[in-house]
Amino acid sequence: VQLQASGGGLVQAGASLRLSCVASGLTFSDYLMGWFRQAPGKEREFVAFIIRSGGSTRYADSVKGRFTISRDNAKNTVYLQMNSLTPEDTAAYYCAADKRRSSINEYDYAYWGQGTQVTVSS
Repeated sequence: VQLQASGGGLVQAGASLRLSCVASGLTFSDYLMGWFRQAPGKEREFVAFIIRSGGSTRYADSVKGRFTISRDNAKNTVYLQMNSLTPEDTAAYYCAADKRRSSINEYDYAYWGQGTQVTVSS
């Protein structure tokens, strides 16, 4: 199983970015997909997840209303649209996959991508 995240970069506060994560080696539509992030010196934290069908999502309070998670099961891809970025969003962003129905706990996810760096300047 491989998860390849991309789309990170250096942007100014208020800008938008869209992260993508392409999965291979698994039946994508069978997997819950999540995004997590880890800022320097901090623990990894939950950002968002989307269930297998795409019919339900959940967000961390810190990103609710600004970030949108979506998936395209035909393309084996999950996205994270990030709007109104702030310096507090600076982190390495990781996509993750698991067969359970839903979870905000990083330890519940079996597969992880390599991370893509998002840096937001003020």
